[in-house]
Amino acid sequence: METRTVVSEFTGTALLVLFGVGSLVLAGDYINAVGISLAFGFILIALAYAFGRISGCHINPAVTLGMLLAGRIDIRRAAEYWVAQLVGGIVGAAVLFLLAKQVPRLRTDDAFGSNGYGGRSPVGLGAGGAFLAEVLLTFLLVFVFLMVTQQVTLAGIEPVPVGLALAAVNLVGIPLTWTSVNPARSLGPALFAGGGALSQLWVFLIAPLVGGVLAAVVHRFTHLHPAGQAEEEQATEPRPGPWGRMRGGHRPEAGGPEAKGPEAA
Repeated sequence: METRTVVSEFTGTALLVLFGVGSLVLAGDYINAVGISLAFGFILIALAYAFGRISGCHINPAVTLGMLLAGRIDIRRAAEYWVAQLVGGIVGAAVLFLLAKQVPRLRTDDAFGSNGYGGRSPVGLGAGGAFLAEVLLTFLLVFVFLMVTQQVTLAGIEPVPVGLALAAVNLVGIPLTWTSVNPARSLGPALFAGGGALSQLWVFLIAPLVGGVLAAVVHRFTHLHPAGQAEEEQATEPRPGPWGRMRGGHRPEAGGPEAKGPEAA
């Protein structure tokens, strides 16, 4: 186990739940759906800049599954990430729960930023609709993640489109299911909310993983080369220079006609 990457995934997921779900639990009445969506997007961008070069800042089991199916990581690293993410989500929710209990008259039972459908959905979306919505929203998030990254890490401006994608899916998903797209984000709050949040949790554990699989499948069709292979081929494949020389100053193999430059004409 590489300690740095596991600790990064644990810490990143805990902070995502603390500040992302915290924006809903503690400030939802003041910032509404747009503010909550931006909070999720901004915290993901910040965390990606902090941890992206270490672990890739997946902080989401669905993203890790997509990376696994895309051949970016192996099953052992994926399993380490999943454990770190789920535990991190629970710890982040526990810290948020302690903070929420300090706020007078703040309800946490069967609420606490948990996801839901039916009577627990703002628009009354049923279980089937919630499942479909979470699959599609997670597909977008994971697909963007796979598109903008070359290997595992997030670098340069890559965190920005990923964060914008998370903000966008929250804008659409909050009125439907309170937006999961992340089993670790759903698990922690549901454990402390109890009641219907736990009985409906299965949708928000399974649907995001299905969305991650779908994103990896589509990504295979849109990108013929495995990650980094095209770049490696371009770097290693010899190409003729402007005067018929091969890269590195080598001429074509002996026996073939050597291209001549204008000075030899």
